[in-house]
Amino acid sequence: MLPKMDGFAVCRRLRAESCVPIIFLSALEAISERVAGLDLGADDYLPKPFSPKELEARIASILRRVGRGSATAEPREIPVGQGVLRVGDLVVDTNRRQVSRGSDRISLTYTEFSLLELLFREPGRVVPRAEILEQLWGYPPRRAADLRVVDVYVARLRGKLEPDPRNPELILTVRGIGYSSQRMGELPQVAVNA
Repeated sequence: MLPKMDGFAVCRRLRAESCVPIIFLSALEAISERVAGLDLGADDYLPKPFSPKELEARIASILRRVGRGSATAEPREIPVGQGVLRVGDLVVDTNRRQVSRGSDRISLTYTEFSLLELLFREPGRVVPRAEILEQLWGYPPRRAADLRVVDVYVARLRGKLEPDPRNPELILTVRGIGYSSQRMGELPQVAVNA
């Protein structure tokens, strides 16, 4: 409902240039609209009407995830090997919150990167979907549908990182529980520098 450009176009443009957190506040409340907003890179989607208290809680949750770092800060030089995770040809720079494969940078939203970081913090550990929801979105699941947002983000992350998302090698599903990252020793050419 914005003049000249809708919220989806604004989100698309922002994501092309920045990983600044984005919350959709929209009169469009259909599930397809919410999923479309999240697919474009929004960190959250809140349909109108909403409680100001809920909006405050969602903003606080995102700010906790962002922490002290600025999502729009200019890249800075970091010492080689500090905070860099290499898995095969994938390079995850936790200082810059960037992921690349070879010379190609892979654009991840703030939430996608946080999910990647959570899963690779302890390779091989199964992270329950409820724990992912609480750590990344700041609230426990109240109904089964709440956990679907985790599945959507895992699918998006696999689509960006996995050579064949239908047969994932990096992010594994543990049926009925959650997700796990491949153990570092089980993938070729793996090195961790922290």
